[in-house]
Amino acid sequence: MVSSLFTINKTLAPSNVTPLCFSINSQPFRHNNTTSAYFSAVFSGIGLSSNLFALVVLAKTFHHTRSRSRSSFLLFLGGLVITDFMGQLVTGSIVVSFHITHFNWRQLDPHCHLCNFMGMSMVFYGLCPLLLGATMAVERFVGINRPLARSTAMTNSRACSTVAMVWVMAGCISLLPLAGLGSYHLQIPGSWCFLNISSSPLDMTFGLIFSLVGLLSLAVSFLLNTVSVVTLLRVCCGQDSAQRRRDHEVEMMVQLILIMTIASVCWCPLLVFIAQTVLSGSKLNVRHLLIWLRFATGNQVLDPWVYILFRRAVLKRLAPRMDWSRSSIISLYPAISTSFRKLTRASLRETIDHLDHIRPNPGKDRQEDTPLPVLDATAASSSI
Repeated sequence: MVSSLFTINKTLAPSNVTPLCFSINSQPFRHNNTTSAYFSAVFSGIGLSSNLFALVVLAKTFHHTRSRSRSSFLLFLGGLVITDFMGQLVTGSIVVSFHITHFNWRQLDPHCHLCNFMGMSMVFYGLCPLLLGATMAVERFVGINRPLARSTAMTNSRACSTVAMVWVMAGCISLLPLAGLGSYHLQIPGSWCFLNISSSPLDMTFGLIFSLVGLLSLAVSFLLNTVSVVTLLRVCCGQDSAQRRRDHEVEMMVQLILIMTIASVCWCPLLVFIAQTVLSGSKLNVRHLLIWLRFATGNQVLDPWVYILFRRAVLKRLAPRMDWSRSSIISLYPAISTSFRKLTRASLRETIDHLDHIRPNPGKDRQEDTPLPVLDATAASSSI
């Protein structure tokens, strides 16, 4: 009898234990049926269509491009658009489904698998645009300030590998709560899951990792983009501005600056808010969290429009007097071209001197090697 009761209690006990993801917030929540469902559906639809349109435009541009620097930049930009599209698709589908059906999380997801997946998605698709923005800033910094080193190092395959490495890095960070560092919890109003923002040592550590990685990415983007813009302005506004002007560099830097600005405006409030709440040990302000989260999700909608609206074709219309025809990387740096010519001449002179020692009659050979004089066109016509 006692053993049977023990077996029954052992069987029923797990059902009474609250899963970790529901330990802080649990249903029922108050819902705003019409407004929330309508807003989420429209927001997700705009984000998905914008990113899809930008992806089509990027694919067509990449197919016709001939510049290696531009093709690798387009691959980075394509990785950013794909990331934003998938982020809208994954997180938006869960949020919209909740607002339409108001499903019970504990019944649908008793083991927190869906909640953990959404929390991982929020962290992964949040960090990826910031890390990719920093990566593109590094690529443009090297491309503008060290063009020869960049042209030999960055290929299309290497650009794709770099994007994949960024995805892996963001994925590893998002998996930390499943390894015990931090946790994902259902958040008010019950439509989404996110990292737990608290003063608990593990939660505090993961919250700081998430915030600092994002803020550091923005800082790197700001620093390198500033240096790149100053270099580009010095080149374009110098004495040889007509020969140094670069359409692709201007186009890419304008897009990169706007991507950095949008990411900073959208993500800085949320990242600073998380870091400040964790470090101060104060109680979480749910209202502020929701406001800053909506700012952050706007990044996925605005990013594709940077490329759609600020392409070279549009920039030509905005600045029709600007010379957009120059595309040689050497024209950016006349000093490199001059040094290259001097080096070539010195190398040829050294080779000729070496051959003079080998030839049995160098004077005669050199005279034979001298090309025939070319008559001037006017002189030839007059002689005829």
